[in-house]
Amino acid sequence: MVVFETDRVLVRDWLDADGDRVFDIYRRWEVSRWLGAAPRVMPDRDAASAAIARWNERSRTAPYGVWAVEERATGTVAGTVLLVPLPDPSDGSAGRGEVEVGWHLHPDAWGRGLATEAARGAIEHGFKAGIGEIHAVVRPDNIASLAVCRRLGMRPAGRTSRWYDAELEAFLI
Repeated sequence: MVVFETDRVLVRDWLDADGDRVFDIYRRWEVSRWLGAAPRVMPDRDAASAAIARWNERSRTAPYGVWAVEERATGTVAGTVLLVPLPDPSDGSAGRGEVEVGWHLHPDAWGRGLATEAARGAIEHGFKAGIGEIHAVVRPDNIASLAVCRRLGMRPAGRTSRWYDAELEAFLI
């Protein structure tokens, strides 16, 4: 199912057929090094299938989701965009209604504005659903994602380890 569209991408639920691409994205250290409190690469193709199942389960609670970013021109999955509740720092459950936007793209999709375009669409999707503000959290040395936050018009909110067990730069729009 298509969740939203922009000029160059369709943002949709993941398909089982996307598993090879998911594995190709998340098996790469240059992508995975920025993700999670203890970054690690995806170990095998079975892990990609399991990730797709988890992501599609998370996408059943509108307006939230972890979605595929498909390039209109080629039909290639460029990566992932997400709009999800931030975790409660004490127990990892859904927190105080705070929402995060994020993006993870394959290196062959870097440098073309697709992360900004997909994230902007996710933010608009959230605002249309009544979400009042949306956060992004980025590792301080992830120059590319810091630039995406600026292009999105997000304002810096300082460093925090509030939501994840890592010190991150927080942004808000």
